[in-house]
Amino acid sequence: MLSGNSVEHQLRGLQRGTLYMVKVLSQKDSLQSMCSQELLNGALQSGEVDIYPQGKEGRVVRVYCDMETDGGGWTVFQRRMNGKTDFYRTWSEYSAGFGNLSEEFWLGNELLHNLTSVGPVSLRVDMRSGNDTGYAHYPIFSVDSEERQYTLTVSGYTGTAGDSMKYHNGRPFSTRDKDPDPLGIHCARAYMGGWWYKNCYKTNLNGLYGTNSNNQGIVWIDWKGKDSSIPFTEMKFRPSRFSPATHG
Repeated sequence: MLSGNSVEHQLRGLQRGTLYMVKVLSQKDSLQSMCSQELLNGALQSGEVDIYPQGKEGRVVRVYCDMETDGGGWTVFQRRMNGKTDFYRTWSEYSAGFGNLSEEFWLGNELLHNLTSVGPVSLRVDMRSGNDTGYAHYPIFSVDSEERQYTLTVSGYTGTAGDSMKYHNGRPFSTRDKDPDPLGIHCARAYMGGWWYKNCYKTNLNGLYGTNSNNQGIVWIDWKGKDSSIPFTEMKFRPSRFSPATHG
């Protein structure tokens, strides 16, 4: 990855007389594959859209865009709302993604890594329980590669729900069949989800839906405590530089 100020780059080790094809993908173009660019292009309604993370010649990916919350432009990567989708899944399932974009789903750790590594993006978590709503916003957010166990980077909290994600910063992702950095208890098995567990969590948004006992529900401790499973959660990201005032 070159810096944004680079105007030239020397390729070494090439063979004389051999034809090479070089593809240059700019960071800006990669960021434009997100829902924020769809909003700038005039898509004002929330819903499913096709994006091209590797450019128009790459594979198409279907995502859900939130065009309403805090100015819109959010690419949603997680939603819990009715308990229809099982989130107690394997490493490969969390890597590829699963569920129904219009209801409950996990977009996939591989795509999450690709889209959060091309430039600075911010994370927003929205939660609803009855008539109560809470949110957490983090201007620094990224998910590392599979080789680095999809390790989470998150910081800079503001919001109304409390900073439960801070506890998980720097942790690898773990699932029922893979715990890259065990600290004792196998948290993914104990709390039946896939997450950036530590020992074990302060938030577990991929836990068991509707379970209000044994700390196994959909939990954000700083908002509703350990034994209150949150009925609605949504996790989403957009470029950090994006401002609601920049689109009209």
